[in-house]
Amino acid sequence: MTTATSESVLATDIKEYPLALRGKVRDVYDLDDSLLIVATDRISAFDVVMPNGIPGRGIVLTQTSLFWFEFLKDIVDNHLIASSVDDFPKDLHKYRNVLEGRSMLVTKADRVDIECIVRGYISGSMWKELKATRKEGSNTVHGFEFSPDLQESEKLPTALFTPSTKNDSGHDENISYEQMVKEVGSETAELCRDKSMAIYTTAAEYALSKGIIIADTKFEFGFKDGRFIIIDEVLSPDSSRFWPVDKYKVGQSQPSFDKQPVRDYLDGLDWDKKPPAPVLPEEVVKASVERYREAQRRLIGKV
Repeated sequence: MTTATSESVLATDIKEYPLALRGKVRDVYDLDDSLLIVATDRISAFDVVMPNGIPGRGIVLTQTSLFWFEFLKDIVDNHLIASSVDDFPKDLHKYRNVLEGRSMLVTKADRVDIECIVRGYISGSMWKELKATRKEGSNTVHGFEFSPDLQESEKLPTALFTPSTKNDSGHDENISYEQMVKEVGSETAELCRDKSMAIYTTAAEYALSKGIIIADTKFEFGFKDGRFIIIDEVLSPDSSRFWPVDKYKVGQSQPSFDKQPVRDYLDGLDWDKKPPAPVLPEEVVKASVERYREAQRRLIGKV
């Protein structure tokens, strides 16, 4: 039923339903009018899936999303039908040991093919682009004008909505809001932007009270019977950049509650960033487990 290494669930094999997608992390099964999303413990870096996983990672990702679905339901509806195996179709109950805690039964939706990104702090790809632009004598990136004194990881005066294309294969590409309007129409674009900003503002304020800075995050939306809903995951360590408040320092990269130990380890190897990936040593796996669990503990109060 599963492929596991060191108690990691690396793959699922649910024979009763067709596998619609095996992504870098999630196995998605088609149940006709709904989908079963199973978050495995697979982990990828540099777009390559590692041969061993991070035990319990899929549970952290799922439980964090479930928390936020409930917390944010007054801002936007979501695609969740059930998260307890008891509420799944009966022919799934025999897979309980694998599914419990790491799976969601969700409604099918017409996906808006845009990654809706909100940035509250300058980091990641936008910081890299800003540094490159500054070498050319400009402080403008994707139509946004930044202060010449803005430093890495600094909080932005106002959070920014920076959409990108949604590519199932290959890298997403940053686009302007005007380009987004051309892609999906003004009404949908406005819904995506306004809901994204409202979610980020509310979630960032809550997270800050728990000792976590949400530097940036990305959302996916869709429509179900004309109803605008948030889909996929939300505000997990995979879709968001979480920084500990007590270690935050402007002007440098920040420690984060995600796969940073994995990336740091791989950066120190003579590896061409192409498959096959090297096996992660136990100390790197353990450090990653601790990062994910600490994020869950701070946000939700339980692990």
